[in-house]
Amino acid sequence: MVYEMTIAGCRRALPLCPVGDELMIAAFNPFGDVELTCACARELLKIAPEFDYLIAPEAKAIPIIHEMARQSGRNDYILARKAAKLYMRDVFDVEVRSITTAAVQHLYIDGADAEKMRGRRILIIDDVISTGQSLQAVESLVKKAGGIVAGRMSVLAEGDAAKRDDILYLHELPLFDTSGKPLSV
Repeated sequence: MVYEMTIAGCRRALPLCPVGDELMIAAFNPFGDVELTCACARELLKIAPEFDYLIAPEAKAIPIIHEMARQSGRNDYILARKAAKLYMRDVFDVEVRSITTAAVQHLYIDGADAEKMRGRRILIIDDVISTGQSLQAVESLVKKAGGIVAGRMSVLAEGDAAKRDDILYLHELPLFDTSGKPLSV
């Protein structure tokens, strides 16, 4: 089963994936889709508040934040990594549990990235905001580093996230029952 929708002017079929006995989500995957990634970045930048740096949680937001940095003329961005890497020093971390992850995870940033954020306006980017747990974890990292949250953005707002007034997003994405029928947002 798939859910067809137009995202930033690009028509896509999103596969429906079960996340429990009674719920399915439409999987948005920008990896390898250059047309979609460029279009989403362009449209997000049109509605973005002023910012000094971009940050995103690792993984599917990576192509979007990369393209947003490129299109906005910035030379870098910050990733909240799912694992601390050997090259990272003075690591900051927070705990997170998202709708697509079965276990508790941590997000990490390098001390040098934390230093970049201190006193600066930081725009948090994600591919999909659903429960808001990843968003909250990244926001905690920004604040722990002394950054100022300039805004929270995603390509899609899923389920109840579409009702939030503290995030900017391009499109609403419903949740689905096990027959593939959209649940009301």
